Amino acid sequence: MEIVHTPVLLQECLRYLSPEGEPYEKDAFMIDCTLGEGGHSFGFLESYPSLRIKGIDADSVIQERARERLAPFAGRMSFYSGWFDEFFRGYAEMRRPDLILFDLGISVFHYERSGRGFSFRHDEALDMRLNPASGESACDIVNGMTEAQLADMIYLYSDEKYSRRIAAAIVRARSLCRITSASVLADIIYDAVPAQYRHGAIHPATRTFQALRIQVNGELKRLSEAVHGAFSVLNAGGKMGVITFHSLEDRIVKNYFRNLGKACVCPPEVPSCVCGGSPCAELLTRKPAEPSAEEISRNPPSRSAKLRVVRKIRDPEEIRRCKL
Repeated sequence: MEIVHTPVLLQECLRYLSPEGEPYEKDAFMIDCTLGEGGHSFGFLESYPSLRIKGIDADSVIQERARERLAPFAGRMSFYSGWFDEFFRGYAEMRRPDLILFDLGISVFHYERSGRGFSFRHDEALDMRLNPASGESACDIVNGMTEAQLADMIYLYSDEKYSRRIAAAIVRARSLCRITSASVLADIIYDAVPAQYRHGAIHPATRTFQALRIQVNGELKRLSEAVHGAFSVLNAGGKMGVITFHSLEDRIVKNYFRNLGKACVCPPEVPSCVCGGSPCAELLTRKPAEPSAEEISRNPPSRSAKLRVVRKIRDPEEIRRCKL
């Protein structure tokens, strides 16, 4: 099987999320929350012979590719087909994980082989759903949102400064014909922006396509729920790492990890500390790990990746009591 996607920050993940201490070295359990083609899981299974992994992915097509790739580790690899927030919301494993990894990047497979319109470089159906069996497609959103809703969504999820011009152009175009193709949408965006903006470092449709993908898959909402759910089921002493690729998702992870590391995590309205005054987690990466120049040259999609890692000290039960 040809592997399309190269896992980012693999060596950093292997180092920061290594099974360590008893009983983890002999019987560690890991959850790979974003399995993709199985690159990170392959690296961990190959490096740590006693490690067992549960791999999660909402896309059944790419999960089948991972199953084939990881077949040599069949006795130590299991799979869950669905969204990671749903998995942790109804967590039903026999034991808590010792290691958890989120890689929030979209696989190169989706851009190059899925045929779902993730890339503006291909003439594909405008879909962008990681799970094409449920939810609204990008086509539904582009043709169904009001102009104001489109402009707000594009700006909120991509910080696109020409969001209003782009939204207006989309509405004008769809009044003539329904927009169903990724390449057609890219051309509309290209024509909508000023001439000097068309020749910048990135294609003028890049940010709008990012915003649409986030909207279609509910990425930020799912992330907020999933990182808390994952930390809640993580074993005490276990480690959790998250790889982000843009500022919106990185801000969510950074703020959550920072709050876990505070000595007092009571809300401001609580008059005195009732949480015990001890942190829930130790920050293992005060600054995020980032790819080396060599990795970026070898794998350009890694250039914006950031890895943040925490080690769990205790369950956040006191946080929940404070919020009651």
